[in-house]
This record gives sequence, C-alpha cells and structure tokens, in this order.
Amino acid sequence: MTSEKTREATRVDPARVRVIVPNFKRRLSGVTSTIIQLVPLQVKMIGLAALGPGLPALLAKLRWWQVPALLRRPVGGGVRVWHARRNVEMIGGLILRDIFRAPMKIVFTSASQRHHKRLTRFLIDRMDAVIATSNKTAAYLKVPNTVIMHGIDTERFHVPANRAEAAKEVGLDPTRLYAGCFGRVRHQKGTDLFVDTMIALLPRYPEWSAIVAGRATAQHQEFEDGLKRRVAEAGLSDRILFVGEHTDIDRWYRALSLYVAPQRWEGFGLTPLEAMASGVPVVAADVGAFSELVPSEAGVIIPPGDGEAMVREVERYLADNELRERQGVAARAHVERDFQLIGEAKKLIAIYEGLMGQGR
Repeated sequence: MTSEKTREATRVDPARVRVIVPNFKRRLSGVTSTIIQLVPLQVKMIGLAALGPGLPALLAKLRWWQVPALLRRPVGGGVRVWHARRNVEMIGGLILRDIFRAPMKIVFTSASQRHHKRLTRFLIDRMDAVIATSNKTAAYLKVPNTVIMHGIDTERFHVPANRAEAAKEVGLDPTRLYAGCFGRVRHQKGTDLFVDTMIALLPRYPEWSAIVAGRATAQHQEFEDGLKRRVAEAGLSDRILFVGEHTDIDRWYRALSLYVAPQRWEGFGLTPLEAMASGVPVVAADVGAFSELVPSEAGVIIPPGDGEAMVREVERYLADNELRERQGVAARAHVERDFQLIGEAKKLIAIYEGLMGQGR
C-alpha cells in the first residue's frame, strides 16, 4: 500500500472520535504492543483512534494538528474518553480536560506492582476511572478500580498442526524439541536464569535445544555477550540459540514444546498467554500477573530468582512427554475460555460507555 493510500485508509474525523488512545513513547514496549493489538478490534465497536508516535502506519490515529478539534464536543454531543496508560499520557489528558476545558473523561490503566511515587498518585487521584491489569496490581491502588486482565489474539497465536514442521518453518531442526524464553535480554527478565537452567539440563537431554528470542538494547549488550560466553564455554552454542528479535514471534512459539518465563520483575507479562495459546505448557516465576494467568493444569509457578526450582521444574517437563501433551491441550483451552483479546476489548468499551453516560 502506498503512503498516500495508507494515509487515506487511516484518516480519522476527530468529530466522530469518542475515545482517544494516546501512545507517547516511540520505542516498542508492552504498553505499545497492547495498544497495537486492541485498537483494530475496538475501532469496529466504537469511534476510537490512537494518537502519538511509534505506532504502525495502518492503525487508525489522529494527527497532532487535529488535537484542537478535541476541544469541541463530538458529533451527537456528550464527552470523549482519553485512555492513558503512562504518566505522561495522564498529564496530556489533564491538560486537555482541566486547562483547555475539553469535554473529556480520563481513564488510566495501571500495570505496576509497587507503591506509586508521589507524582503518579497525584495524577491517579484525578482520573475519572482506573483500571488494574491484575488483582496484584489492584492491591497497590488507593482509589476505586476495575480489574481487566489483558487478552491475546487466539487466531494469531494458535496450536500448530505439526510442531516439527513449525520448527522447520523458522529454520530450526525439526527432529529436535525446543524450550524457549522470549522477550528483552536483560537481568530483570531473568534471561540468565533460563540460560543457566539449559546449561545444567541439556547435557542430560540430548534431544532438546533452547531458544532465546529477543533483543538486548545497547545498555544490556554486555549482559547478552556474557551469556553467550557461558554457553560457548559449556560447549552448547549449537543447542542454546540466540535468535534475536522477530516480528513473527507467533511462529516461534509454535516451534516450542516448553516455555519458560524466568523474570525477576514484570508488570503484567503476556508471554505465558502467548505460549499457552500456542498449546505450550509454561514454567513461570511468580511475578507480574503470572500466578493469575498460569493454572496448575497448564504449567507451574516458581519463586522468582530461584535457579534451583527452575532446574527442578523444567526437568520434569523435559523428561515427561505425556505431561507436556496433556498440559499443552489444557493451556490452549484455558486461554480460549478466559483470555481472548476480544473479551478485553469489550470490557474496556463498557468502561468508556459508562463514563460517556455520565456527561459533563
């Protein structure tokens, strides 16, 4: 699609926009990923547009020069909703609502599992509605809130017809089994715990290999280089593979037989859901929302930072084909039942419509 056709396809009439989803961070993050997945669904249900940099060209979004139009009421009257997910986006909404008197209600989604700093508390106190992404997150909020957990696209993330063929499609050896750890390569994400677990276990399980998929930013490059040195020193460079960052990560999940989420800290964490939707059981640290996402019939939760527990639990899966098969089936059913992206989209729209009904 040419740039002109792209602009035409995503052109938005601000007068008909009822919900604005700002994204004021250019670099890809979990919040940005959530917006990218939800907006195409929600625009089919309500007049909605994104705003800000770092978003795909085909996403419906307002241009900056259109923002002054938000100071007027939308077609049909009433108020708009501004859905912020970061401090800077709350500030943007407050400037429009309280300084420029835009007819607007502001929603904030919190994923943080720690006590908020003074500025964040100040901003949250001025929101019209607050959403928590998990019960753990809700426990840190001092204001009334609604828990709406993230969902995922179960069409994109699905069980492969044949895992060996799925491995072959991404350039892997189809005769091997793969354990995977996906996401940013850094200490916080526990990539070292996964690598150390694989170094300990792979010599005993010659049919298995491991995949680390994700990018190390410049400040974490030395960390990744150190992991690769440890792998080389263990003689496992051909079996613990650092494959980099991929936009088609769903294809890599379908190549796995086990997924490990070793994070030391996480806000929410979608990767266990993505793995389970792909029919893959999960070993996950008890951080973020993982304990609320991974049921015992689809995986196991271990203490964060506990390398011994990780080795012990991962080995159970490497050694037991029947366990992996049974839990993989249960994992897919669990996500289909409770974590469909469309369900999250509908719950959010119910919040928006409730605020619109209050008027201003």
